[in-house]
Amino acid sequence: MKIFEALKKGEELTTSFVARELLKFHLNLSMTEILLRINENLDHPHRYFLLLKRYEDGEPLEYITSKASFLDSEFFIKKGVLIPRFETEILVKKVYEVAKNFTNPKICEIGFGSGIISLSLKKMLPSSNITATDISKTAFEVANINAKNLNLDVNFINTSYLDGIDDSFDIIVSNPPYIKNSYKLDKWVLNEPKEALFGGVKGYEILEHIINLSKDKTRILACEIGYDQKRALSKILKENGFEAKFYKDLAGFDRVFLASNSNLFKDGFDEL
Repeated sequence: MKIFEALKKGEELTTSFVARELLKFHLNLSMTEILLRINENLDHPHRYFLLLKRYEDGEPLEYITSKASFLDSEFFIKKGVLIPRFETEILVKKVYEVAKNFTNPKICEIGFGSGIISLSLKKMLPSSNITATDISKTAFEVANINAKNLNLDVNFINTSYLDGIDDSFDIIVSNPPYIKNSYKLDKWVLNEPKEALFGGVKGYEILEHIINLSKDKTRILACEIGYDQKRALSKILKENGFEAKFYKDLAGFDRVFLASNSNLFKDGFDEL
């Protein structure tokens, strides 16, 4: 079977994007290199079609290829950690806009997963001091691999929330589980760790806990949220002494908040 024949059949079985990404992974070649060899015979075609079957059976593309792109970096990914989403880039960019105003900002991430947020911020803010926590041992393993691959220094700690963390911070950032327990997800997302997806009956219970934990610990709190949670979280933030700004994703949904702690940051965002 020629390469172009395998690709055509792959595109009939799934999307063109997935068929091409899996062919690139199978051959360990770029798409440009594949196109230059498109009329050659495909080595081990059964292995390529096995990859396609794994995807169609519900295994996410990033788990099959063990990699995901986020901002301008490539990260190692494996089953057991949340797959990076484009929406989280909005969170990182908003945190960067605030953090660059601090000298040597102290940042803490709650629930680091594969490490994409903390490592991206460290890359953008070399003088920052970043601590990150996650209860998952798989996440701890994956994040440290990514730190080594990217040659970045982040203090990853295998703990729950802020357990054992006595410091206070300029910024606490989190992309916590925020999906309602009852929400129906597709088979690919359901292969990701449920503890990184579902936030409770209302969806924002973990966000509320993070807000409560952070009120005495940080000047700025930044979180990714569910599309329908702005009203409830605005109330919770205000009750805990935070003044919040909300930001939308490209689809027009509320996706991120930055909240200034009026107890620790007298003039809020006006100070920055």
